[in-house]
Amino acid sequence: MVACLPCQAGGLAGTAVDVTLFPLDTIKTRLQSSKGFWASGGFRRIYGGILPAASASAPSAALFFCTYELFKVVVGYHFPNLQSPWVHMLAATAGEVAACVVRVPCEVIKQRTQTSRGLRPSQVFKAAIESEGIRGLYRGYLTTLSREIPFSFIQFPLWEYLKASWSDSQGGHPVEPWQGAVCGALAGAVAAALTTPLDVAKTRVMLAKTGDMEVKASMAGLLVMIGREEGLKGLFSGFVPRVCWIGLGGFIFLGAYEQGKHLLLTHHPTH
Repeated sequence: MVACLPCQAGGLAGTAVDVTLFPLDTIKTRLQSSKGFWASGGFRRIYGGILPAASASAPSAALFFCTYELFKVVVGYHFPNLQSPWVHMLAATAGEVAACVVRVPCEVIKQRTQTSRGLRPSQVFKAAIESEGIRGLYRGYLTTLSREIPFSFIQFPLWEYLKASWSDSQGGHPVEPWQGAVCGALAGAVAAALTTPLDVAKTRVMLAKTGDMEVKASMAGLLVMIGREEGLKGLFSGFVPRVCWIGLGGFIFLGAYEQGKHLLLTHHPTH
């Protein structure tokens, strides 16, 4: 039972965040679209695309945390002298590689639904399959990893550091779930702010049509293109909703994860 705790707690946490904060995600995506905010839907149908987002939340979050917790143990065992931040970075990287197998196809459908005018997720899915096949659903997989890995490199070591510092400040007593949530909010907001340009590039790739320049360009080339054509405003489009969304999401996600582990351990302490 204990071995399943990261999966259960992570699944609960992921679903709580994606459903609760979905409108902020929609606004962020539309701000980052090359069509512009209003042409992508403005404030209309703010919950468009929530079905694919919700369906991916639990499995992708569960995969991430199972892999994250497992790799922390494995890396720590094989490299006992490796400093904690590096252990957390490597574990988070492995977690993102696993989670994106589930997350990316749903993210493609979700973002195209968010920026379409009235299309349902099933229609977007059908169009993607007819146009590019299964490969189309994984459009942006590497770009997503190029965003998620730097994000996790910042968020998770910072989260673990803040929790350890808070624990030390109260005489070594483990942090409560609400304290872990506060640390998660701070870590998430910082990571979100610093990786916004990578998120913009990822969004452009997923929303692009077959044959568009965004599909062919590398991450670095796409960032240069956006910077040259739209400046810093383009690179940091969606900055405010992204930071708010992930800051609040970090509070809910990592707080729910900590609370979920606490409750599951309380009810199943020896199994």
